[in-house]
Amino acid sequence: MKQKTFGQVLTEARKRAGLTQKEVAERLRREDGRPVDAPYLNAVEHDRRRPPPDYSIEQLAKIIGISADVLFYHARRMPGDDEGDIEHEQVEAAYQAFRKAIEGGKSGKKKG
Repeated sequence: MKQKTFGQVLTEARKRAGLTQKEVAERLRREDGRPVDAPYLNAVEHDRRRPPPDYSIEQLAKIIGISADVLFYHARRMPGDDEGDIEHEQVEAAYQAFRKAIEGGKSGKKKG
């Protein structure tokens, strides 16, 4: 099964939250404080633009009620608070735990 894109995850979470693109765009702010426009958000949701900067991902998560970690995962990025000098062993242990958790979740699903 193919992994969902950032745009697909964002769209699904926004719809579950009962929000329109326009409503999310009005709440989402650029670094300079200006609101984002709905066409930009539409392009992100349809994967015609790259996932937004980290500060926007964190805002989006709060607006649509999803974990920022989920959005960072689908953006293929590390959350900003996890960056820094991390030892190789820590990275390896984290990915092993991640894979174990993912595999554990898959075993509970029915194949169809």
